[in-house]
Amino acid sequence: MSDKVTVPLLDLKAQFATIKDEVMAVVEEVFDSQYFILGPNVVKCEELIAEYCRCKHAVGVSSGSDALLIALMAEDVGPGDEVISTPYTFFATAGAIARLGAKPVFVDIEADTYNIDPSKIEEKITDKTKAIIPVDLYGQCAEIAAIAKIAEKHGIPVIEDAAQAIGAEENGQRAGSTVQYGCFSFFPSKNLGAAGDGGVVITQDDDLAERLRVLRMHGSKPKYYHKFVGGNFRLDALQAAVVSVKLAHLDDWTAGRQSNADRYRRLFGDAGLVSDGTVGLPQVAPNRRHIYNQFVIRVPKRDELRAYLGENNVATEIYYPVPLHLQECFAYLGHKPGDFPESEKAAVETLALPIYPELSDQQAARVVECIAEFMSKE
Repeated sequence: MSDKVTVPLLDLKAQFATIKDEVMAVVEEVFDSQYFILGPNVVKCEELIAEYCRCKHAVGVSSGSDALLIALMAEDVGPGDEVISTPYTFFATAGAIARLGAKPVFVDIEADTYNIDPSKIEEKITDKTKAIIPVDLYGQCAEIAAIAKIAEKHGIPVIEDAAQAIGAEENGQRAGSTVQYGCFSFFPSKNLGAAGDGGVVITQDDDLAERLRVLRMHGSKPKYYHKFVGGNFRLDALQAAVVSVKLAHLDDWTAGRQSNADRYRRLFGDAGLVSDGTVGLPQVAPNRRHIYNQFVIRVPKRDELRAYLGENNVATEIYYPVPLHLQECFAYLGHKPGDFPESEKAAVETLALPIYPELSDQQAARVVECIAEFMSKE
């Protein structure tokens, strides 16, 4: 195979080319209307998202990070409170907790799915625990049903960080739809991305939905009257319009990602890299719909492999090289290396490969070929 094949980590230009006319049409409509904040386009987007997620309400917000923050604010999380989550996730999960003055309480992950280990949650619950935030990492739901059962036992709400998992399922139920709050991101690189920042919180609860809508407007209802302090967490109309267009294509794009994942499995198998244990492939838990926001493998000498792939024009990414309990900003929590061994192991062994829907047969084959070449030299 030609060593001149280039494989980007993500090719948003290829995706945009297929929907350009649709997107530009709605962008022009937004500019013609001059209605840029909330309004009809946001309402339409919220209705479409709620229907897609099989949930009663969707509340558009300014980003996935703010989705987490506003959900915590809706539960009056603040100084002295504790919120349980995982140290192996994007910073925003724990960052939202800390921004409110609460304490992130970490629980290690499962080795096979990289999601929070439900069997270790209950031992971390105290009378200060105000919420649990499981993360649906890489596009696969955590064990939300089990976590929700634990939370219900202790009267604690669950805020599902589904930023990477719109359309993922556990037991046929969509991510974010079975707990108090489901939080999603429309960051452009996500499976469903906007043309900038954006996010949404879904809920089945009428009262929580209304509280979220007020919170995103500085806690104001009616205008200039404030029962509580909120923030400027509004989704703008331009992002909502783009997301609405792209949502109609999401299941096709998900099918493309799933097909690419199957192809990777065949290629790695044919190369003999799975049977000998050289490459650990993503594990799909029972009764899950995995949407493959990322396709993450485990390999020895991860950093050396990544450098080799880069030299051969194959782009990859590391999610996440330093688990949150070892981040400098969380030193005050007093954690040390070894406290969460599965998270720390994942941080040094995992590598995300290109998985975008437009990935060609030739490109996928080149990725595996380069990995096989590297492994044969070791």
